[in-house]
Amino acid sequence: MNNIKNNKLELIWIGKDKLPRLEPRIFLESKEYSYFNVSEDIGQDGGQDFSNLLIKSDNLLALKALEQDFTGKVKCIVIDPPYNTGSAFSHYDDGLEHSMWLTLMRDRLVLLYQLLSDDGSLWITIDDNESHYLKVMCDEIFGRGNFVTDITWQRKYSVSNNFKGIASICDRILVYRKSDKFVNNLLPRTEDSVARYKNPDNDPRGPWKSVDYLNQATPEKRPNLCYDIINPNTGEVIKNTKKAWKYDRETHRKHVEEKRIWWGVNGTNTTPAVKLFLSEVRDGMTPHNWWPHEDVGHTDEAKKEIIQLFGRQDVFDTPKPERLIQRILTIATNPGDLVLDSFAGSGTTGAVAQKMGRRWIMVELGDHCETHIVPRIKKVIDGEDQGGISKAVNWQGGGGFRYLRLAPSLLQKDEWGNWVINKEYNAEMLSAAMCKHMGFTYAPSETQFWNHGYSTETDFIYVTTGSLAYDQLKRISEDVGEDRTLLICCKAFMSEGAEFPNLTIKKIPQLILNKCEWDNDDYSFTLNVLAEPEEYELDDEDDQ
Repeated sequence: MNNIKNNKLELIWIGKDKLPRLEPRIFLESKEYSYFNVSEDIGQDGGQDFSNLLIKSDNLLALKALEQDFTGKVKCIVIDPPYNTGSAFSHYDDGLEHSMWLTLMRDRLVLLYQLLSDDGSLWITIDDNESHYLKVMCDEIFGRGNFVTDITWQRKYSVSNNFKGIASICDRILVYRKSDKFVNNLLPRTEDSVARYKNPDNDPRGPWKSVDYLNQATPEKRPNLCYDIINPNTGEVIKNTKKAWKYDRETHRKHVEEKRIWWGVNGTNTTPAVKLFLSEVRDGMTPHNWWPHEDVGHTDEAKKEIIQLFGRQDVFDTPKPERLIQRILTIATNPGDLVLDSFAGSGTTGAVAQKMGRRWIMVELGDHCETHIVPRIKKVIDGEDQGGISKAVNWQGGGGFRYLRLAPSLLQKDEWGNWVINKEYNAEMLSAAMCKHMGFTYAPSETQFWNHGYSTETDFIYVTTGSLAYDQLKRISEDVGEDRTLLICCKAFMSEGAEFPNLTIKKIPQLILNKCEWDNDDYSFTLNVLAEPEEYELDDEDDQ
């Protein structure tokens, strides 16, 4: 399932060439689920604004709907997509199943790439079943040079003795950046790390640890790092016999002057060491790609967190521990940054982001969006959730979120098979939807009835289901003036042959009829992601 194209490895699969023509829907708020807590005794808004969004929707349509307002604004994307273990496709053969999974991931990753800021990063948890294919796909979308690392997370701490074969106790976390503007943060120093720095000689500069003075190179390879060192305590001359020193003569001289050389508690060590003071090292630790469960938690810990919140965990097969998400957000974000999770699951990403002072967007289609995620985030906001990382970050509550759902499709077929404007759309919804379709910002004026939004400071849009007569168009044109332009989207119009240079008049729905696929609410694991057989042909050199 790969091919060499233009000297690059290209992943191919059945249906890859069939790209969805997504409708950019508008959002509607379900205020009965939105929630805010700004009481004085709980810390005002927790250091955040109210831009947190919980969206109940097919996540591909939701990402398309977010595109206009959030392109280039998301600092960190954390997703835990379906692992494609086979259970989702019990009626299909392996090849078909694999192709469907790849298509689902490709369509979403393309939009996620657009949403990321230039200094942003994407973190995907996955297992070995698809991780290698997923990496090649991400190389195509993000560019191979923007691959950051492949982290191994120890999700289990034990293996059953009854297991036959080689047990898998680790998952992968693929990390990609949007560009070379991404700079990761250091991790806080652990107690064990700080404990390595001691002060056995009461040095006034504080705790330190000894660093080996020997290089790995032989004296023959690095003769410039070979010289005699005298132990001032014993007078012994220390020569390079097997290894060179790490430092040149001038640096060693400075070490001596600064009293950095350590010869052991009794001063009689046969080789020197140099003092590295805690006050001089970076304020943090370099992240690496081995994350043991002791550091970031495991699946059993995650299930216990879910049980503590909901009383049971059977609705979530593979929850992630809060400490795992905390580690990711610590490395990839700072307070106030925007975090996105389009496979929200039990809502762990939003809960952790809230506690860490990050803004967040989560997308989830299932009913547990209302039955589990909403109650969970409410507990976080009210300060009632003291599990997970709450005590570690001293979380006391605060903040809020808006609960959104997608509007239905703007166009639907009538009883005669003609595309018409959906009857569920009122005037406000129609104006907002047309603004999104035509690339305008929806911002209706309180004083100008024809001003529903803008694309520039002088270019505006007016949306109406009415029919406009010549006199109406003339009056609007005069009000708009010579220095501004207006796009009018209406049902019909009569200009009586007159031209209005500052007006562009278009009919709806004809204006948008061919822009996208209409009235499709499901882009999940279904057979419609596959191309028709005649639309997919392998080249002779393609690897089957």
